[in-house]
Amino acid sequence: MAKILVADDDPNIRLLLQKQLEYEGYTVLTVASGRTAIDTARREKPDLMILDLMMPDVDGLEVCRTIRPELVMPIIMLTAKGTDTDKVVGLAVGADEYITKPFSLIELTARVKANLRRVDRLKRSLVESPNRLQVDGLIIDTDQHIVTINDEPLELPFKEYSLLFLLVSNLGKAISRDSILYRVWGDDFFGDDRVVDVHICRLREKLERFSTCPVVIKTVRGVGYRCMKAADSGAKAPSDTAAVH
Repeated sequence: MAKILVADDDPNIRLLLQKQLEYEGYTVLTVASGRTAIDTARREKPDLMILDLMMPDVDGLEVCRTIRPELVMPIIMLTAKGTDTDKVVGLAVGADEYITKPFSLIELTARVKANLRRVDRLKRSLVESPNRLQVDGLIIDTDQHIVTINDEPLELPFKEYSLLFLLVSNLGKAISRDSILYRVWGDDFFGDDRVVDVHICRLREKLERFSTCPVVIKTVRGVGYRCMKAADSGAKAPSDTAAVH
């Protein structure tokens, strides 16, 4: 069964989540500080992390920034804050979900299960797919879960890796936001499609750091996004409604 790391400085919340998740059959590790969360995540390599935003010594945002380049796993952020700005910041540093306290145990458990199912679906799809996707100097090695651009590594968290894999697998095709949500986040995702835009923005920024990146991600107005070869991006794009998947 999956291993889950719960990082929260409130002992009552840690105990509550531990009992609930162990009841569901998961192995649960709990820590009370951000620094311990980083050390435990590196050592234990959990399948999923539930991470409180406000913790002593190192807050949840910094924990997320630190471990995102190192570990591929869903991160569910817990916080007493609930503004859109807070949510965008949490997503921007690599959180996959954002739950505001007080929260329902039923909802949190459902989100845990949904994220773990998505990881399983992605792993199965990668096994069934070619073990190497390549567009000129961009290589996605699905066996090792590694992305390189012109032989330089590109570190991506789980959702951005999944998103890039989907877009490159459908090179030149327009993919709607709804389709991206279903295929990357799953049909049991609780949020809205703005999360797609946030992750696309982060992915674009990382690709654009490479001066000779062979692909670009274009916005298809009123539809979604299309990945194209950089060499073709200056050409007239297909109509916005063409080849939507």
